[in-house]
Amino acid sequence: MVKKSFISIISEEEKKSEEEKKENTGSVEFQIVSFTNKIRRLTSHLEFHRKDYLSQKGLRKILGKRQRLLSYLAKKNRIRYKELINQLDIRESNTR
Repeated sequence: MVKKSFISIISEEEKKSEEEKKENTGSVEFQIVSFTNKIRRLTSHLEFHRKDYLSQKGLRKILGKRQRLLSYLAKKNRIRYKELINQLDIRESNTR
């Protein structure tokens, strides 16, 4: 039952983000939002299926892609980066 309510929240966020960025789906922000939604879905899936190692591998790949995009955005435009991580409620990455 928790799973269904979690997915409905994600779908509402996707609808809002699709309406806002309908013509600009290749933007860095849109890609980060879509990766974040995939990460949240996979995380909820892995709570129920702990031994699904292929999904774990996919989750690690998506996390890496999102991290690279976030570091790119942080280098290019720090203000948009801060707004996005606050909007998505994710932690700021530690830069080297």
